[in-house]
Order: sequence, then C-alpha cells, then structure tokens
Amino acid sequence: MTPPGPVGDRFRRFRERLAAEGSHQARVGDDRTSAAGGAETASGAELAHGGDRPNDRDTASGNGAAGSRRGDRPARRTTEASGRRRGRRGGGGEELRVPEAEFTSYYGRPVLKAPVWKWDIAAYLFTGGLAAGSSLLAAGGQLTGRPALRRAGRVTALAAVSASAVFLVKDLGRPARFHHMLRVAKPTSPMSMGTWILTAYGPAAGVAAIAEAAGVLPRHGLLGLAGRVLPPIGHAAGLVAAGTAPALATYTGVLLADTAVPSWHEAYPELPVIFAGSALASGAGVGLLAAPPAQAGPARRMAVAGAALELYGAHRVETRLGLLSEPYRLGRPGRLLRAGRLLTAGGVAGALLGRRSRVVGALSGTALLAASVLTRFGIFYGGVASARDPRYTVVPQRERLEARRSSMDLPPNRAAPPTV
Repeated sequence: MTPPGPVGDRFRRFRERLAAEGSHQARVGDDRTSAAGGAETASGAELAHGGDRPNDRDTASGNGAAGSRRGDRPARRTTEASGRRRGRRGGGGEELRVPEAEFTSYYGRPVLKAPVWKWDIAAYLFTGGLAAGSSLLAAGGQLTGRPALRRAGRVTALAAVSASAVFLVKDLGRPARFHHMLRVAKPTSPMSMGTWILTAYGPAAGVAAIAEAAGVLPRHGLLGLAGRVLPPIGHAAGLVAAGTAPALATYTGVLLADTAVPSWHEAYPELPVIFAGSALASGAGVGLLAAPPAQAGPARRMAVAGAALELYGAHRVETRLGLLSEPYRLGRPGRLLRAGRLLTAGGVAGALLGRRSRVVGALSGTALLAASVLTRFGIFYGGVASARDPRYTVVPQRERLEARRSSMDLPPNRAAPPTV
C-alpha cells in the first residue's frame, strides 16, 4: 500500500522508474541473446517475454517457458565461455591480455625510496680510501727505507681519516650515534664492521703520524725521551694501520652493495674491487706529489696496480649488469666515471714515463687523486639514479621471474612457487 501525500508520490515515481529501467535492461539483454545465438530461433512471443525456445529436457519435465527462462542463462554463459575457449585454442577470437604495467606508483612516488645520503657520504667514501692507500704507502716507505714516502703517507692518512670522521658524524647527526654502534659487533652487518674497522684504524694512524714529530723534539729531558720512544711506537702503529687499511678501503663497497639500491646491489662483486683500486691510486698520487722521484718507486707500482683494479671494476659495472649498467653510463654518473678513467690512464702514463721529472710526477699524482674523487662520486650518483627510476627496480624483477618460470617449465600465466 502506497502512503498518501508527497512521500507517497515520490515513492510511486521511484517504483515506476525502477520498473521502466528493469524492462529496458531486459530488452537489451534479449537483443544481445538473439544476436549471439544464431543457431537458436526464437518466436516473437518468446522474445517478448525475454525467453528462448525451451529445450527438450525442460519440455519433457513440464517446466515450460518459465523453466526455459530459468535454465537458459547458465546455458548462454556456458556457450559464450566455450566459444572464448575455442577461440583461444583454435587461434581465432580475441585473447584477453593484461596490458603492460607503466613504471609509475602511487602519487608519483618512486617504487624504491632513494638514499637520503648527500655529497658528504660520497666524500666520506673518497677520504676513507685515501686514508687506506696512504697508510699502505707509508708502510711501503717504512719497510724500504724511504722517509719521504713514510712521512707523506702517515700525515695524509691522519688528515684523511679525520675528515672521514667529520663526514660520517655529519651524516649521523650526532657523534654519540657512532659511539652507540660500538655496543655490539655484528659480522653480517657492513655498517657494524665498518665502525669497528674505523675504531681500530684511527688510533693507529694517529699514533703513526704523531711519531713523525720525533725528529723536531729536543734530545734532552722529557721531550728527548719522548723523541727516542716515539719512532719504534710509530713503526708498530704504522704496520697496524697498514694491516687494517685493506678492510677500510673495501668495506664501503660492501656497504653500498648491501643496500636495496639496484645498481649498487647488483654490482656487489665489482664495488670492493673498484674501491680497492681507487684507494691504491689515491695513495700513489700522494706519494708522487710529496716524494722526490728517487723515492717514488713504490708509489709508481701502487699507481699501476690501483689503476688496473679500478679500470677493470669500472668496465665491469658498465657492461656486465645489463639494464642496471645504464645509470653508470648516462647523465652525470657517466660523465664522472669517463673523466675518472681518462685521468687514471693519464696519471699512470705520467708516473711511468716521467720517472725523473718532479713536475711530471706531481701532475701525475694530482691526476690520480682527482680520478679517485670522480670515481667515488660517479659510483655514488649512479646508485642514486637507479633508485629514483622505477624501471631499474621492476624490469630486473620481471626478468628474474621469467628465468625462474623457464627453469621450472611453468606456463606464462602461472606464478612460480615462492622461495624459502
């Protein structure tokens, strides 16, 4: 019963509109059914009632037109589904395919959060390698009786590791955070191991550098005693620093490769090699700058070894990683790495060809130092660029998934089982 008044009028109009929409949808559905089912012939009366011709089973059971109306919808759906299946199997029809995903994300944000590190971390990478290479240079000068190399290496190592501490604390925000990381030693964490490496290396490098002041102390009194005690202590500290230097030079490469940044993570075999070569080249540059040509023999040998490692690793990251090599070839990272390679080659050539020229040696040392800076910054900015572009995260994941499917002989539309 319809309530009287305006409410009843609105209710009545709403009910009539629903009835009109229902009849319209029924007519549209009947037209589609009559067009798709060419093999079935419906009478005008059946089409007016929205039904098809009753099948034999419905007629035999006495269901009549009403029964056929109830039973024809699943039949139509089955017929259409089988037609689609036949089209896919026989090569005919249109195959539904999910469109290729665009490399976008919600609100335009990248798929992977880019590192928040700034230029000071790239500078930290360089100064750490310079400190390690300088300690190795100082140890070489100490063991071969070349005081100019020893002195230059020790002083540079102390200055470089002090700058590294400044850059690291600047990134951490508070010096206490570095201290807090010494509470535990976790071998599986490159950051934890790097903290302990710096803790062991820094005091040794500092004592070795302070020992170089023994020559200017007076020979008598308390200062004279200190002048006699410092040289052997400095020799021992210099060897400890040199023994820790390889870990200091390479742990930063392991640290970058341990992140989720695509171009860093995939380059885990090459980054320690590049950083080791860069550290040796920078230490050799210090020796070529500070020592006379007669004492620069170990520096020249370090330059050749460091350049070989650095150029080999840089070539690998630019060719082996496929799509993930692009960030190291394009844009600012590509320009930095190319300039670093040219300066490295020029520095080594000058060190070998200008053995008797102090000016050529100084220019070669400057080129090697500049090449080390450019290489570290190029690797750093290449990883940041790969994290900002979703393509470098999505495409390698798809390739790995397809490789797993191919190895397991799975069809393309079936997901590979998860790995444990």
